[in-house]
Amino acid sequence: MASSPTSITIHADQIRRLDLSPLQHWHDLPPAVLLEQAGELELHFDWPRPEGDPRELSEWPELRLWTLRADALHPWLPLVLERSTGQLCRHVAMLLPHGFSRNEGIRFAPESLELWITHRLFLLDDWSALHGLRCRQSLGQVAAMLGFELDPSFWEALP
Repeated sequence: MASSPTSITIHADQIRRLDLSPLQHWHDLPPAVLLEQAGELELHFDWPRPEGDPRELSEWPELRLWTLRADALHPWLPLVLERSTGQLCRHVAMLLPHGFSRNEGIRFAPESLELWITHRLFLLDDWSALHGLRCRQSLGQVAAMLGFELDPSFWEALP
């Protein structure tokens, strides 16, 4: 794993054009290297916000659309996004219905989070197996960071 996170700035013009070129380096990495970089990517959005606008980044439609496209074409993003500073949570907030409280932070709609995380667990477990890799432990960490309690028997039903 890298010693410090890799930071990428996504500029407003790239967001407006749905340009994913800032992720190209990560897209080109072999799956084994991607898994070695778990939790190392920070995405920063250079998005103009009017002074006094109270919206969180996940409330801007343009940012959500860019993130939806990035997530669709790079479904491994949750594995590589930095976790301790909220990068992963913000990414998922761009994808799922949620509420925000200054006291409690992001609160995901439970059913939406359950569906999304289960889908992502299936998808990334199969993706890693296809490449002769295993990432179940990292997937469990992603789920835990999002407040999703993964039943230990979850993986037993899967090959």
